This record gives sequence, structure tokens and C-alpha cells, in this order.
Amino acid sequence: MRPFTQVDVFTEEPAPGLGNPVAVVHDAEGLDDTTMQRLARWTNLSETTFLLPPTDPAADYRLRIFTPSRELPFAGHPTLGSARAWLEAGGVARGEGLVQECGAGLVRVRRDAASGRLAFAAPPLVRSGPVDADLQARLRAGLHLAEEDVVDAAWTDNGPGWVSLLLRDAGAVLALEPDLPALTGLDVGVAGAYPPGSEVALEVRAFAVVSVAAEDPVTGSLNAGLAQWLMATGRVPDAYVAAQGTALGRRGRVHVERLGDDVWVGGGTVVGVSGTVAV
Repeated sequence: MRPFTQVDVFTEEPAPGLGNPVAVVHDAEGLDDTTMQRLARWTNLSETTFLLPPTDPAADYRLRIFTPSRELPFAGHPTLGSARAWLEAGGVARGEGLVQECGAGLVRVRRDAASGRLAFAAPPLVRSGPVDADLQARLRAGLHLAEEDVVDAAWTDNGPGWVSLLLRDAGAVLALEPDLPALTGLDVGVAGAYPPGSEVALEVRAFAVVSVAAEDPVTGSLNAGLAQWLMATGRVPDAYVAAQGTALGRRGRVHVERLGDDVWVGGGTVVGVSGTVAV
């Protein structure tokens, strides 16, 4: 039996089902890849993570991240949820903030003293830049969009493989009814702006066809990549809040802020389940 925690991420409300849950297995040393993948299929959440001792002396812990079908080098809401689980279990950071070791390298995590929210420093994009015309046409077809609906497109891949579209407004994002089989082999992010003065700046949706073959409720890695792209092109301010999960009946809120050279992506974390799991 190993300690087990399920954490709802990108919500500050204690009611379950408003953010994006991640399953966290503590003390996972000794578990092999097959066992980890089997457990991730069993939880059937978008990600299940495994906390391990670090191999890098600069890290506080090491994290492995699995979807029901594959391992990811990095993912955002599992990073925040696992950090919360590690802290709840008595983890003490060596420095001012946490340092997570994962397949993408070292990821810094900080806690905001005023709000209590956790945030991670967005890792560098492993693929960025424009999307070729053929792929844009495939994305539009899979999302039932006309060419004039799309303002811009870019690769925003920080590990999971995101390719993203910016639509004319938030309403266009919420109206999407995607043909997921037409997007096979792709993980697609879509964003659109709300009018100035709205509660949130962007509406975001994530169609994680490769990872979970479904729409992901609230997605830290995608929001990190979107922020890096949209800030660099001057389309969003240095601090804003994005909404995600609205179309799924969730109320995810992603807090994004650029400080110096870093883009921080954070939100609330709520522990929903604590116990043990037989592995």
C-alpha cells in the first residue's frame, strides 16, 4: 500500500469537479513503468503522477507523469497538484521555492504568500513558430472552422506536443464542436479573447487527442505555451486570468504572470481524496 492523494487543480472551490483532478502516488520508488502505466489507465484521469526521490541535487523531488496511454515529460496541472500533495505529506523545500525534476528537466514551483496559489515557471518551448498551411487546413476542418475564424496559429509545444489556434473571440471558442477523430495524432489548443474589462482575458480549450482522446478540462502546459506565444506577439498583457473548462461544466481559472524572463502559470489546488492505494 502506498499513500495516495487526488488534487483538483486550477480551482479554489472545495466542491469536486470544478478544476482538473490529478492522482498522485507517493513513495513510488520501486514501481516499474508497466505498473505506473497500468495505474494511470485505472484512474482514468488525464494524468496520474508518481513522486520519487530526486536524482538531481538541485531538486526537491522527482515526478513521473502518465496519461492513460503514455508518459509525458512535462504537464502543468500535474506539476501543481503533485507539489500540493508533496507539501501536504510534509515535504519541505530546500530553498525559497520548490524544484521539481521531471522528463523536461528542472521546473521551479512557488507559492504566492497572499493567495496561497501554486505556480510553475513555464519551461522553454521545444517547438514554436508558424504552422504550415496544410496543417492549418486540417485543424480548421477538424474544428469546423472557416479560414476567417482563425486569427493566428503557432506551435506552443513544451513537451506534450501542443499546436494552437487563436480565434476571433471567446464566443467562437465556446461554440466549437470538434471532430476528434479528424484530429488524430494531434494535441490542439484553442484560445479567444473576452472583451476588455471582463472577469477573465481568455477562454481556452484543449483537445488532447494524443494524450487522452478527449477534451482536457484545464491544462497548465497549454496555458504556459499560449502565454509565451501571445505575450511575445503583444496579444495579452503581462498578467491575466484565463478561463478553461467552461464547455465541460468546470470553472477552471489559470493565473498567468510574466516576471522578468519568467512566465508563471498558477492556480488554486484543492485536496479531494487522501488515502492509500494497493500497487
